[in-house]
Amino acid sequence: MLATIFLHEIAGTAVLTLLGCGVVANVLLNGTNGKGSDGIVIFFGWGLAVFCAVYVAYDTGAHINPAVTLALLVSPASEYAPNIPITAATTLAYLSAEFIGAFIGALVCYLAYKKHYDATDDAGAVLATFSTGPAIPAYGWNLVTEIIGTFVLIFVIIMFGNTPSGLGPLAVALLVVSIGASLGGPTGYAINPARDLGPRIAHALLPIKHKGGSNWAYSWVPIAGPVIGAVLAGLAAHVY
Repeated sequence: MLATIFLHEIAGTAVLTLLGCGVVANVLLNGTNGKGSDGIVIFFGWGLAVFCAVYVAYDTGAHINPAVTLALLVSPASEYAPNIPITAATTLAYLSAEFIGAFIGALVCYLAYKKHYDATDDAGAVLATFSTGPAIPAYGWNLVTEIIGTFVLIFVIIMFGNTPSGLGPLAVALLVVSIGASLGGPTGYAINPARDLGPRIAHALLPIKHKGGSNWAYSWVPIAGPVIGAVLAGLAAHVY
């Protein structure tokens, strides 16, 4: 069971960051066919990345986000997915797989766009293809934005489970598009600690031409914000 969790969540989260970081790279890096596309392309690209990733990790509940795992941990749920109980071991398997998968996806994205990274001398654009950053740096308010965005993500996902819509991954994908379009402006809507930290580590380690720093001073915001938002959403499930 632990091996299944580990492999499926690594694969699902890797697909998420490969396709999600990939759409940002297509829009921002020099010489790509998508260079200069509108931001709506990024919103839908990330939504479709979630759509694909959910199918890849479907057998383990497709958490692909530590925020989902933590929300279920504090919610009334007794299982992370059918026949996967909530225990210390399964929790660790989910969380570790999500961060590893996010790193792998960002690495593969870099390989896909290697020549375009070489041709891009804007360090800010390069970093933006890996991790999120604030439009206006104000870490306290940036934290609030990430808390709100993640709360909406997790709480609505929980509500999806209480309705007979049958939309499944499509509903979650459209939710991510909605959050990006509505709440993504201030911080780039990480709403997923692994999605931000895994690629940020990849950015720090990879030999990318013209790259600057990895903005570690900000890196705690897209971790703490989603964790707090997820816990609040999981607790809200007790009373809703």
